[in-house]
Amino acid sequence: QVQLVESGGGLAQPGGSLRLSCASSGSIFSIDAMGWYRQAPGKERELVAGITRGGSINYADSVKGRFTISRDNAKNTVYLQMNSLKPEDTAVYYCNAQTLRFSSVNNYWGQGTQVTVSS
Repeated sequence: QVQLVESGGGLAQPGGSLRLSCASSGSIFSIDAMGWYRQAPGKERELVAGITRGGSINYADSVKGRFTISRDNAKNTVYLQMNSLKPEDTAVYYCNAQTLRFSSVNNYWGQGTQVTVSS
């Protein structure tokens, strides 16, 4: 079992910055990948950024060049640095952890943190 606790959401001006944090606990040794998803009003949940055990990183096209995902293994924490924020970035952001054993995939989710970008 993996537990995820998110923090860092809030209100930002367009062009501003926020940093989200996701602290993991439990069976963290089993995590193969972690990522940030978001769900905006009226839209499906989408992958924003992900990082694998080996350090491979990918971003949604809409956030490339603006968002950066990183991790601190010593603190069991993954971050999402969000710069040049736009109103369309407004969403609930969820931390995700994925484990894989043979063909069994398990996903764990944080409770979500609201990000609002508004003038």
